[in-house]
Amino acid sequence: MTDNASAGRRRKINPWLIAFIVSIATFMEVLDVSIANVALRHIAGSVGASYDEATWVLTSYLVANAVILPASAWLSSMVGRKKFYMLCVALFTCASFLCGMAWSLETLIFFRVLQGLGGGGLAPSEQAILADAFPPEKRGSAFAVYGLAVVVAPTIGPTIGGAITDYSTWHWIFFINIPMGFLSLFLVGTFVDPDKKEHRAKDPKHNPWNFDFVGFLLVALCLGALEVVLDEGQRSDWFESTFIVVFACVSAAAFLAFIPWELSRRYPLVKVRLLGTRQFGMCFVMMLVTGGVIFSSIQLLPQLVQSEFGYDATLAGLSLSPGGFVTMAMMPIAGYLTGRVQPKYLIALGLAIVGFSMWTLTGLSPDLSFFYAVWTRMFTAAGLPFLFIPITTASYAGLKGDDTNQAAGLINIARNLGGSIGLAMVQTSLQQRQQFHQSRLVENAVPSNIHFQEALRQATIFMQSSGASTVDAMRRADALVGQLIQQQATLLSYIDTFWLMAMVCLVAFPLAFLLRSIPLGKQPQH
Repeated sequence: MTDNASAGRRRKINPWLIAFIVSIATFMEVLDVSIANVALRHIAGSVGASYDEATWVLTSYLVANAVILPASAWLSSMVGRKKFYMLCVALFTCASFLCGMAWSLETLIFFRVLQGLGGGGLAPSEQAILADAFPPEKRGSAFAVYGLAVVVAPTIGPTIGGAITDYSTWHWIFFINIPMGFLSLFLVGTFVDPDKKEHRAKDPKHNPWNFDFVGFLLVALCLGALEVVLDEGQRSDWFESTFIVVFACVSAAAFLAFIPWELSRRYPLVKVRLLGTRQFGMCFVMMLVTGGVIFSSIQLLPQLVQSEFGYDATLAGLSLSPGGFVTMAMMPIAGYLTGRVQPKYLIALGLAIVGFSMWTLTGLSPDLSFFYAVWTRMFTAAGLPFLFIPITTASYAGLKGDDTNQAAGLINIARNLGGSIGLAMVQTSLQQRQQFHQSRLVENAVPSNIHFQEALRQATIFMQSSGASTVDAMRRADALVGQLIQQQATLLSYIDTFWLMAMVCLVAFPLAFLLRSIPLGKQPQH
């Protein structure tokens, strides 16, 4: 069937079916980024590792994902999008099975690297397939369907991961990928036609010997080392650690060598000039911000309710789930508007909604309710479709041929890199602001402070009323006041971090208007 299609007479497959099919593997891959977060302590205990050692389960996946993305465009062009896509799905599915069967931390990390290599090649191929399957005026709606997987998956990931780890074993967070992987392979093999390759044999850029191996090595070193710095920096005290300094220098040196090398190549691995254009360059920046907002906001709220309000993994995940339904409801609206309103205005609207939602979270209090956590997440989720869909659509404006593959790879690098930067930023902010507030609060916890004396006296009376002796009550009261100081400092650090995220959205807001206006309505398909 596929041979006949590629031979010349291409079947008329409903493009909406194609959009649904390619979204299956996307959902699976993006889900795997967040689902392992809540299971990390269970994994560490199972394989006899510390929590810090177990974080390499996350880091190894992100590094492998980042490394393969730049080469995805060339590999997709070389073997064909459909074949490359199916190879990636097969590798991801097989690696998921191996992760579930892992018997040690070392084997799990190795299998996660394989899983990251398979997952990293999925999104660029999918977005390029969608860009070619739909005419420009319908791409916004197509990316809305695809965007459901990208935005909703990390939202429900903690819920699914929490339920699995609370009621089963962590192995199943990987085993659940297997049926979805086989379903994706079957549907893609049956319904998706290969892209046209009539002129590839004569095109020297598709000659394997013209592959930019040096460029691939440089970008792999740059992104891989940068991911390690971002993921491990906070735990290693950033540049106080020789380990972090070495990796930062490797990343910087590789980047400085990469730019002139790629600009001088006849067949570059990455068309760096795309980043220098006003349209695509600004889309890249906007997607960096979007990735940072999506992943950091998903990390912060469950972390807050688990550490400070005693939620278990399932309940913490459930606080995010209603936001996923809001995103699903808003995606068609954002997709419809993208074909009728300039993307720059929709991106500005999305930044305004998300920024305002981050500002509302600065009203945190010690008696935070489950409902408050839910509706603030729903508010944030309402703005995300107005970021992801218009940015993705605008990034393809004016591009054709292999440039669509390049754009897909770079936009996904921006999303993943933005997520890593966002996570590193908020975790650093939390620790530094907690230390700041704790030091300020402790300054007032001295016998000469009347308010401190009164708080200590009330706590002592409470302990005595519970049956403690006078000496024991005073000791317990002192410990209770210290605990309250630490809790208050932690809550204030979260408030400061939500302020920081609101400020990022505010700074990015005017940048959205630097995007060029693109033709709307019906246009000839490239």
